[in-house]
Amino acid sequence: MWHNSYFVVPAVLLVAAVLYAAGTHQRVRHVARPQGLPGRGLPLLDTAFLAGGPGRVFDTALVRMHLSEQVVISRSNLVTLTGAKPYDAVDQAVHDAVGATGSRELGALRRMVMRSAAVQEIGDRLADRGLLRRPERMQRARTARRLLWLAMLDVVLFAGLALLLDDNDALHERPNLLIPGFLLLLGAVGLATSTPAKGRITPAGQRQLSLMQGSTPWTPSSGVSPRLAGGAVLGALALGGLAVAGLENQELEQAMTAAAAQDEAMRQAQASSSFFSSSSSSSSSSSSSCSSSGYSCSATDSGSTHHHSSCGSSHSSCGSSHSSCGSSCGSSCGGGCGGS
Repeated sequence: MWHNSYFVVPAVLLVAAVLYAAGTHQRVRHVARPQGLPGRGLPLLDTAFLAGGPGRVFDTALVRMHLSEQVVISRSNLVTLTGAKPYDAVDQAVHDAVGATGSRELGALRRMVMRSAAVQEIGDRLADRGLLRRPERMQRARTARRLLWLAMLDVVLFAGLALLLDDNDALHERPNLLIPGFLLLLGAVGLATSTPAKGRITPAGQRQLSLMQGSTPWTPSSGVSPRLAGGAVLGALALGGLAVAGLENQELEQAMTAAAAQDEAMRQAQASSSFFSSSSSSSSSSSSSCSSSGYSCSATDSGSTHHHSSCGSSHSSCGSSHSSCGSSCGSSCGGGCGGS
């Protein structure tokens, strides 16, 4: 015998899942304190983050340090500090990552700086302006949709169980299959209205990039020392990456491109290991490594200014805790992402 009241459990689960999916989807889109677009006056490293993620920030900062003779990069890809004072917090993060030895391998340095608090705070600042989506909110939205799918599966299972237990005895109440049909329709509406965002950059962020990629080359007015030449090169690097910056030092460009490619390969290997491994400890370790990096999981940079979030969780790396990777694995699963 089956009573229609037994559908109460899957109904409650599905309604809760629909409400959770709708709430998380709304929070992804919500900007607490919306501000107008800063036009072409966006600072250099903010532009680099918006256009290419944490990896682009590192590339831009390192080239800036190279042009100002703060670092020397050898043919063996060893980055050595010259003793000059850091220009801003990201330069300081490079100094901190290099450490007391005064030099560090480029690839390792890149990964450390991408996950530093100074770089992650740039992502927070852009998210506050409504130019970026927060990776941990995007991750919650994706989790909510998975829970909604599971709730719909529960409805199907309960409906199937109702048919199996129906003994066709007219004296007993027959299951009303219109109830699970209505619940599945409600779930489908919930899925349709909570479609995940297609990328970490908001529509406002896309408009901001369009403003800066105008008919004239962009030269940053903030984030570059007045004594430093090469502002146009840095602007091109921040917006388009190493592929379009046209660095005069080809060895430097090749070394940084190789470091970015190595970083991307490691990210892909980590994501594959996390997905396919049957070992729970291995999967947990990979997930933890990615989720701790916040925005550095949020985007993959291959020279384009359009990037997609692959993970997003609170970035608590280096002992810091921020409201937002990514993610995205967003800022960045997108492990150590963002590149040339």
